[in-house]
Amino acid sequence: MTRLGETLAAYQARDPAARSKLEIFLLYPGVHAILYHRLAHFLYCHGLKFLARLVSQWSRFWTGIEIHPGAKIGRRFVIDHGMGIVIGETAEVGDDCLIYHGVTLGGTGKDHGKRHPTLGNNVMVSSGAKVLGPFTVGDNARIASNAVVLKEIPPNATAVGVPARVVRIAGEKVDYTTSVDQIHITDPVQKELQALSSRLEFIEMLLDEQSRQGNL
Repeated sequence: MTRLGETLAAYQARDPAARSKLEIFLLYPGVHAILYHRLAHFLYCHGLKFLARLVSQWSRFWTGIEIHPGAKIGRRFVIDHGMGIVIGETAEVGDDCLIYHGVTLGGTGKDHGKRHPTLGNNVMVSSGAKVLGPFTVGDNARIASNAVVLKEIPPNATAVGVPARVVRIAGEKVDYTTSVDQIHITDPVQKELQALSSRLEFIEMLLDEQSRQGNL
């Protein structure tokens, strides 16, 4: 009950549409998916893997969120909307994480053992992002919408693009799960392209000027 209360409070803090804990408990599929997963994970850890998968498949049918019974989920985990989320068997999610609809925490092949990502604490994964492989996404990291992450992300960093590139936030710890801005994220490649484009325009203007003066 303590964990449930923490989860409901986390939803209230991060979702402006949430009006009461009762509404969240009764109507939010992310909460239902987590409750089902707690049961499925208990059965999985006690060797009742068929029953565990039965519970997880029922949860998938009921909520649109697929969490493998073997996945390890931390406290105060918030799933916003949730439709289309897939979390693999060896995935691990730390405390105070926030993920949006369409997110995949998946593998990259048929390898055995650890093959899914580990999210640290206070990580935000925005809608449509794919995090694929047995690496760690560090504490306080943020994954932008539709990014495809294929390698480790350091703490306090932002990953954007396909494949994802990292922008470090030097020396500044950011509470991403409270500040849930998924849009205003700097893309370093875009900045470089803009700088090159500005340089090219300057060279063209210089050539045009010299041409008008008869130097070319």
